[in-house]
Amino acid sequence: MKQKIALITGATGQDGSYLCDFLLKKNYIVHGVKRRSSSINTQRLDYLYTDPHNKTNFFLHYGDVIDANNILELIKSIKPDEIYNLAAQSHVLTSFKTPDYTTQVNALGTLRILESIKILGMRNKTKFYQASTSELFGNSKVKKLSESSQFSPESPYATSKLYAYYITKNYRDAYGFFAVNGILFNHESPRRGETFVTRKITIGLNKIALGVEKKLYLGNINSYRDWGHARDYAEMQWKMLQNNIPRDYVIATGKAYTVKFFVEECCKFLDIKIVWSGKNENEFAYVKSFNPKKCPGLKIGRKIIEIDKKYFRPNEVNYLNGDSSKAQKELRWKPKTNVYQLIKEMMTEDYKLTKNLFNSL
Repeated sequence: MKQKIALITGATGQDGSYLCDFLLKKNYIVHGVKRRSSSINTQRLDYLYTDPHNKTNFFLHYGDVIDANNILELIKSIKPDEIYNLAAQSHVLTSFKTPDYTTQVNALGTLRILESIKILGMRNKTKFYQASTSELFGNSKVKKLSESSQFSPESPYATSKLYAYYITKNYRDAYGFFAVNGILFNHESPRRGETFVTRKITIGLNKIALGVEKKLYLGNINSYRDWGHARDYAEMQWKMLQNNIPRDYVIATGKAYTVKFFVEECCKFLDIKIVWSGKNENEFAYVKSFNPKKCPGLKIGRKIIEIDKKYFRPNEVNYLNGDSSKAQKELRWKPKTNVYQLIKEMMTEDYKLTKNLFNSL
């Protein structure tokens, strides 16, 4: 049986690294695309990478989805059976500050890949996966959001992703592409970027516990999110391209929790009991009790969490909870990791990371 070839844009990110893991275990030849940077940005993939002069199924290429010629030449030379477009400016708050760049990457980047497939006459060979997002739904009143729920984007990020969603659908309908959108709800892991709220919390609380930092500043702690594990969702991305018919799917756990809940569960891992006080932007949390063996840097009564309004978005999305029953029924998928297991894994890894930092100081 011929080995399949996959091309992954955004391969150095959280999702890209888990997808590389998954596809290599499936005996794929995997080509990842990374942007050129003056600093090393391949940490999530370093254990996979080997000297290309040696026999390997994993290759990394410099590229950028805002460069149409570069993308076309990569697809032309690699001739992939499957393309996973995970490249994105994916930080929602940042998208308000860089709307033009966000649109160039998220919206037009998708168009450039699809158009390259069309120009090269590869629409019958190459299947295309577009990483979509639950942010498309915005402040919907629907408690469980599915493929049929109405979109109402509330940020430049979500709006750019809405274009990507529909241009993928357009090329599927107009040209017969096997092209699908994965509408993934929030998915986290120890590989999550440090500026995203879940990882910011797990790193921040571990640093506070070990005395590296004094306080953690957060934004809207009362927003609800449906959190899954990125590793589980990488499998789902692959499953969508193995389907007989190209269809779009919502991927979610079906359970939503507040950011405040996430903080409290992380504190439980560290044996810290916190008490919340104040309201809205004046809300904060202080230490009522703690385990001195785990938390040598703490003191009773210390205020360790405060709200900073600069972390609020101009348009807040307060509630996102997904209904993945269609994917579970048609693709026989269900999430393997619940939010408690996710938090335990993230806190365990970041405790080790922070302890090594603490010991080196």
